[in-house]
Amino acid sequence: MNATTNQPPLIISPDRSAIGQPPPGEHRPGQPPVAERFTYDNAIVRNFAVATIIWGVIGMLVGVIVATQLFAPAANLGNQYTTFGRIRPLHTNAVIFAFVGNAIFMGVYYSLQRLCKARMFSDLLSKLHFWGWQLIILSAVATLPLGITTSKEYAELEWPIDIAITLIWVVFGINMFGTIIKRRERHLYVAIWFYIATFVTIAVLHIVNSMEMPVTFLKSYSLYAGVQDALVQWWYGHNAVAFFLTTPYLGMMYYFLPKMANRPVYSYKLSILHFWALIFIYIWAGPHHLLYSSLPDWAQSLGVVFSIMLIAPSWGGMINGLLTLRGAWDKVREDAILKFMVVGLTAYGMATFEGPMLSLKNVNAIAHFTDWIVAHVHVGALGWNGFLTFAMLYWLIPRMYHTPLHSKRLLNLHFWIGTLGILFYAVPMYISGFTQGMMWKEFTPESTLRYSNFLETTLQLLPMHRMRAIGGTFYLAGAIIMAYNLFKTMAAGTLTANEPAEAMALPKAYTPTGGDTFWHRSLERKPFPLLVGSLVVILIGSLIELIPTFMVESNVPTIVAVQPYTALEVEGRDLYIREGCVGCHSQLVRPFRSETERYGEYSKAGEFVYDHPFLWGSKRTGPDLHREGSKYPDSWHYHHMRDPESMSPGSIMPPYPWLLEQKLNVASTSAKLKALQSVGVPYDDVTVRYADEDLKKQAAEVSSRLAKDGIKVPADREIIALIAYLQRLGTDIKKAETAVK
Repeated sequence: MNATTNQPPLIISPDRSAIGQPPPGEHRPGQPPVAERFTYDNAIVRNFAVATIIWGVIGMLVGVIVATQLFAPAANLGNQYTTFGRIRPLHTNAVIFAFVGNAIFMGVYYSLQRLCKARMFSDLLSKLHFWGWQLIILSAVATLPLGITTSKEYAELEWPIDIAITLIWVVFGINMFGTIIKRRERHLYVAIWFYIATFVTIAVLHIVNSMEMPVTFLKSYSLYAGVQDALVQWWYGHNAVAFFLTTPYLGMMYYFLPKMANRPVYSYKLSILHFWALIFIYIWAGPHHLLYSSLPDWAQSLGVVFSIMLIAPSWGGMINGLLTLRGAWDKVREDAILKFMVVGLTAYGMATFEGPMLSLKNVNAIAHFTDWIVAHVHVGALGWNGFLTFAMLYWLIPRMYHTPLHSKRLLNLHFWIGTLGILFYAVPMYISGFTQGMMWKEFTPESTLRYSNFLETTLQLLPMHRMRAIGGTFYLAGAIIMAYNLFKTMAAGTLTANEPAEAMALPKAYTPTGGDTFWHRSLERKPFPLLVGSLVVILIGSLIELIPTFMVESNVPTIVAVQPYTALEVEGRDLYIREGCVGCHSQLVRPFRSETERYGEYSKAGEFVYDHPFLWGSKRTGPDLHREGSKYPDSWHYHHMRDPESMSPGSIMPPYPWLLEQKLNVASTSAKLKALQSVGVPYDDVTVRYADEDLKKQAAEVSSRLAKDGIKVPADREIIALIAYLQRLGTDIKKAETAVK
């Protein structure tokens, strides 16, 4: 007899049907329904789990190296491929898409099969998804240190890789929906709602933000420019946090937390409100990353309003999770896995309170461009994503390998060292952020900037940056301890690659009972209406914010004096992008007295109309550069790139000797101008045709000016193009002001 169903064991014929039994989904009158036997695919879950562990350690290690360079620039070992600007995006991509991404797929593949009572739709698609995703990650590892980047935050990968991401995401979607369709459980549990919303929203975000004009195989320009590009980027960037780092984790929280605590979810109705309110409100909040910028005021205001509203559904999810533990807090005291979950949920609550607070204009005026934002992001990443991932790994691996965890002492050690790591990371960054924001704005009684030299604020923060690196090292050490503990656990046990299961077939016909007339219960049984509903909800805010910014000209007023970059300046701008300068320097002077006193006239929307992509930045480790043009002689920039401390004593910027030595690659200059022409930059055909000649002429002029200052550098070196670009920044508006006078 079968212990689960009290039915006689079934004999399965070669065609997978039960001998002497009716086809699945049907039964003869007067006979009880028959359970079907099948297996869960644990091998794919194991694969994603191992990838999560490995990429997590690698991504965190790169993060520690990056953090170290902010107080010890020599940590790049004098290598152009390991500078802060080049490997910072490698760190963010490794943590977001390799560590968290693999963890998402691990959790989804495990929970979806059990919630649907069905094996994944296709083993082939599962394998294609796994290996395709790992190849995408490896392509990021290969390209980002080489400076092959679009420079758009969290979307730095170039266009062929973007296409590969799209294809693999489609593979994941087919596999997920195929599994849902063939499910044996009528009801779609709340976790699946979040998985569906994640799939459809990430698809929309990725496709819209990745619209690019290819130049060569590994070079492209954003289809959008300036203000429009900034809005699309932070509509994507904020909602990548929402729908890649949040919604799938909420879905997994709704599955794994009740399993770990052996308690039902606190409130079904709260989960409904939480889900629909969250995906509707979140999509509007992107513009709060662009407050006091050149973005139209109405778009900024929408971002603020919906950001404030966002705290309600966010805390609804946190409360639903924490109250699920009612009656199980004694387990939390004893079980380190539940401790990980509780700290993770608490970090989620803190981050989702702080996000709306940071969207308030008076708070944002101080916090933006500072380390406060770094602290905010990492409370969510280290606490919410990291700790939930650790909890899932510790819970899953022993179950799939049918063996106890290798060491509970190491598990507890990981929890405490990880928690200390978060504190040692976040607290110094909060102090650093407050210090930065206040020092930048402080005036003397004589109405002059108290800290007029930007470097004064940078040097003040070095002790906090050292503490941040120590915290990151603690957190990395915890991940290494976990890797050792889990790999020893795997070695001691045996994976059940195909876990036996059985469930009743889903009846072909279904008539709702009186209790099922509630509209949402009906929707939960229909995956495609749920998909369409999620799509409609996230498109409302997206279209209302994006379309007017593109269609109404008054949102981005042009300035006649602003002209396209010359061929040499385009090449210099691409070098600026390659070296990741936007990771430390903004190009956006906000309309504050403190900033106009320090940098010059505040930035206007019309100045960026030819910027593909925009380079406003999100962090000021160094000063803003939007008014850098003509501020210093060419020789200053040359010496600054050769030896930053010779121009700025105490600078933490590394030297860039390769720019002085490497020849400028001009093989695709004409193609670059032609691509920019295709996306709306008004180059005429003559300019495109004679791009190489114009470039050489301007390069010779820069080289000649340097020679007058005693610096002999050939006109074909990269430093020449970079100087030309830096000397152009912000000068168009100055010319316009001079013409008016």
